[in-house]
Order: sequence, then structure tokens, then C-alpha cells
Amino acid sequence: MDALTSALLLALFAGLAMPLGGVLARIEHIRNARVEARVVKSVTAFGGGALLSAVALVLVPKGAEALPVVLAVPLLVGGGLTFYLVDKLLAQAGGSGALLLAMLLDFLPEAMALGALLVTEAATAKLLAAMMFLQNLPEGFGAFRDIWAHGKVPGWVVLAIFVGLAGLGPLCAALGFHFLSSDPETLGAIMIFAAGGILYLIFQDIAPEAYEKGTWSPALGAVAGFALGLAGDMVIG
Repeated sequence: MDALTSALLLALFAGLAMPLGGVLARIEHIRNARVEARVVKSVTAFGGGALLSAVALVLVPKGAEALPVVLAVPLLVGGGLTFYLVDKLLAQAGGSGALLLAMLLDFLPEAMALGALLVTEAATAKLLAAMMFLQNLPEGFGAFRDIWAHGKVPGWVVLAIFVGLAGLGPLCAALGFHFLSSDPETLGAIMIFAAGGILYLIFQDIAPEAYEKGTWSPALGAVAGFALGLAGDMVIG
């Protein structure tokens, strides 16, 4: 199998965790409402921890390696401001989707990096794809519940959208393979910008949504999610 085909298949594999997480959220049914709330909040927090690990261990370090500080800092702030505006527009429209935005901000730059890595570091790229899958699974679960809970979009439509979004992974991997493997500055800029958006969404939407008074499981879920990212980063490194 040639490197490009491997990049496309690995990115698709990682992306399909999003609709799989949505399927699990759709069929999940815990009769005890209190237990169900804790489980959902814990999974949401786990996804938030995984997103934070992507920012701290992948997106910012890799981006900062390729960019001078005079570019990296404005791009990080610009990502946060841009997704503040997007989040505000979503709120005014009465919709939701913060978890979906955060998931895509994590998945798409990493898919580009995956494609770029296949050129020189095939083994590392395969490990990255596995970590992306494990991160996307709880993020897909939380994003599905976030959208479906509003009752405006049928569950099957949300799942179909997730499948379509998973298809963006191979496109980003192909872009990274053909163009960004020799242009680390552009890839770094994309990563830093995405990191700023994810940071905003974590502290504005995901962490408050995961909080429940009187229970500690969501906070521990966030620690577990970050630990997953740390383990993957250390194995890849």
C-alpha cells in the first residue's frame, strides 16, 4: 500500500470514531436519570480532557516549533476570538454545536499532520491515527448529545452529518501529504489557530456543561481524558 492510500485510510479510520460515538450516545439508555446525567457529564469531561491534551501536547508544541512568537501568539488569540464570534452567533440562533466545533478543530489539523507525517514517519502516523480515534469517540458521543438534546435535528440526520464530517479527514490528510509536509510553517499556523479556538470552547462551553454539583466523576473524567492524550504523546514521542 502506498503512503497516500495509507494516509487516507488512517484519517478515515480516525474520523469514523465520531459517528461511532454518536451511535453509542443514540442507543445509550440509563433509566436512572441521575446516573445518566453523571455518565453523560463524565464522558463530556473526558472529551474535554482529551481536547486539552491535544492543545497542550500536539497543537501548540508543534505549531510553536515552526513559528516565531510574533506570529504564534496572535494566531492563538485570533483563534480564540474567531470562535468566540462563531459561538456567539450559534447562541443567538438558538442552536448548539460547541462540542462539534471543538471536535473538528482537533480532528482536522491532526488529520493534516497525519498526512504530512506519512511522508517521513509512517510508524508515528499510525500511532497518531489510533490516538485520534480514541479521542474522537467520546467527543463524538458528547457532540451528538449536545445537538440531539435540543430536539431540532433528528438523530439519524446528526449521524449522517458526522459520517460526512469523517470524510473530511482523508481530504485533510491528502492536503497534508501533498502540500504541508514541505511547509511546516503553514501547518503550524493552522495548529496554533485551532488551539486558540479549542481553548475558548473548552472553558466557555465544555467545562461548564460537564460540571455537576456534588459529584467528582466529571472532573476525574477530564483527568482521564488528558491522561489518554499524555500516554499517546509519550508513546509517539
